[in-house]
Amino acid sequence: MTQLDLSPRVPLRLPSAVATFGVGIAGYLGVNLSPYMITALQTALASDVLTASWIVTATLLATALTGLAIARLCAGPRRLLVARAGLAVSALGFGIAALAPLPTAVITGLLVGGVGAGGAVAASGAALAAFINPDRVAGINGLANRGVITVILAVVPLVGLAPLNVFGVLAGFSLVMLAVSGWLPKAPAAAALEATDAGTAVDGRPGASAASERPARRLETIAGLGLLVVFALWAVSEDSLWAMAGVMGSEQAGLTPEGLGIALSGATAGGLIGCILLMIVGDRLGRAVPLAALLVAGGILKIVEGQVADATSFIVVFIAWNTIYAIAFMYFVATSAALDADGRWSGPLLAVYLVGSSLTPVIGAALVEAFGFQGFAVVLGVSSFVLAVPSFILARISTRLQQREAELAASGAGAAAEVTA
Repeated sequence: MTQLDLSPRVPLRLPSAVATFGVGIAGYLGVNLSPYMITALQTALASDVLTASWIVTATLLATALTGLAIARLCAGPRRLLVARAGLAVSALGFGIAALAPLPTAVITGLLVGGVGAGGAVAASGAALAAFINPDRVAGINGLANRGVITVILAVVPLVGLAPLNVFGVLAGFSLVMLAVSGWLPKAPAAAALEATDAGTAVDGRPGASAASERPARRLETIAGLGLLVVFALWAVSEDSLWAMAGVMGSEQAGLTPEGLGIALSGATAGGLIGCILLMIVGDRLGRAVPLAALLVAGGILKIVEGQVADATSFIVVFIAWNTIYAIAFMYFVATSAALDADGRWSGPLLAVYLVGSSLTPVIGAALVEAFGFQGFAVVLGVSSFVLAVPSFILARISTRLQQREAELAASGAGAAAEVTA
């Protein structure tokens, strides 16, 4: 008798990992290259920093809003179509921006490229939910993302920040990922539909199954919507500190541009260490307690950052805070992925983050102007403490729903084994 595996999630293999993580990097590449994009735009348009910054912000918002708008499509059979269309549009738009000599064409190309990147973000985010052990997969995804981005950030300045180089990298990376996008894992809902069409369904009582699933589905929807709201608020809180780090460090702690470079590179290294730790730990510590503890620890570090008065302490606290931030971010991703294997929540979650990161320079500056640097840090810290409570509850719900999913898969496998015996 053959033991059937009816789990909706699949093991992480190299091809699916390359496609899922790579498509996500393609969608997020504009965010990471935004400082270079601003410089390239100044060259292409002969404009000032403010004008170029607003165009880049509009590009990132186009990515975020597109990702939110089409995330639902990625939880079903259209995931691969969305990914391929998004990558193709992204390559086309950024390619036009890289090659076009006219300012209007450059701006239009960037906005079109931003829309295409939104499709990549939504498809890859939804695909993350397809794998077994969302916590470990989130850690591997974070490691791959930061590792590839670190290399690209180091190489691009070496070849120059001309529009052809900067926007060309965005277009070229999208084309490469388009070539391997066929390895994206299918949504379990789409796979189940194919199995039903092929006449291989195990349980012939869909009505009873649907009725039993309604309460769990309702709880998942409530938890998913709550998670999107909490994550959006948390992302704004975290990225506001990142956006204000240079100004805050300079005026409060005498941080030099060289010191800021050390702080930012050290923060990236700290994030890589955090990714490796989560890969090793996986789900052994659970999800709710670590996430809440990370938010509390991050809040404390943000408040401390507002009190330090020398550059060395500022750098050390900043690196420690960003390490905590990176691990918490991945726990949020794991929580959303665990809620639903089809990726109904992990897809829009990544787009929600982009909305917050696009607006945080403005929000951070407004908070600093209203409260000063110390008050700014306290506001951000208290927000982390407050958000730790709903984050704990939502993570508990995601763990419970994931366990129920595993139990249903096990009982379904038992029933199937009896039928085939």
